Amino acid sequence: MAKRQPETKLATCNADQILVRDKDLVEDLIGKISFTDMIYFHILNRMPTKTETKVLDSVLVTLMEHGFTPSAIASRMIAMSDPTAIQSAVAAGLLGVAGTFVGTMEGAAKNLYTILESDLDTEAAAEKIAQEYRAAKKPIPGFGHPIHIPDDPRSPKLFEVALEAGVDGKYIDAMKVLSSKVDEAWGRHLTINATGAIGAVLCEIGIPWDIMRGVAVISRAAGLVGHFAEEKAMPSGNYMWNTIEEQIPYTGERKLGE
Repeated sequence: MAKRQPETKLATCNADQILVRDKDLVEDLIGKISFTDMIYFHILNRMPTKTETKVLDSVLVTLMEHGFTPSAIASRMIAMSDPTAIQSAVAAGLLGVAGTFVGTMEGAAKNLYTILESDLDTEAAAEKIAQEYRAAKKPIPGFGHPIHIPDDPRSPKLFEVALEAGVDGKYIDAMKVLSSKVDEAWGRHLTINATGAIGAVLCEIGIPWDIMRGVAVISRAAGLVGHFAEEKAMPSGNYMWNTIEEQIPYTGERKLGE
């Protein structure tokens, strides 16, 4: 059986021209579209509408920075180790864009697809998901936050921006229904966190759930460049290292000097 010849539809070039998704980079794209437009175009192979650009832009702004999160701390520690290698520091931080922090919008979005594609009505489908997570004693992606209690202020703003921009709203509505069922299943209020809201609004503009984490990677990369710049100007890496050494004792049976 003959092997399929690999191919790409993303880009090609020669000495005089660069094509990206059949657009001439120099004549059609540079100076003509924004970076946000380019992200959408490159991923989905079509130019976004004004609504889609507005929503994606709001998501990129939301995800860029959130202080000394695990990804930022990892980035700063590598920046301390090698202040000349910005790519290493950013890459280290991006490894933290995962299933616990930052990247949980894809799990939230997958649940929304499940709800809207279910044979059950929205209420019943949402309740089923909430009860399954609760019975398994698993955190449900898109809900809860250790700092933003009782509610994450970013989430209603993201919904507001998306709806004002003209999205249909069916995924946002499904997220709100799921939120009420999560509160019932947990017996207390769990906020729709930023990644939950982002999962909903990215669904609204056609970003597939299984690549949504990539949007977080793009945005957080810019934020980590900011952390690298601040680490060079106002170092904190050594302080964090020393604090860990002081606050986490060695508890082995053998003592130093024995």
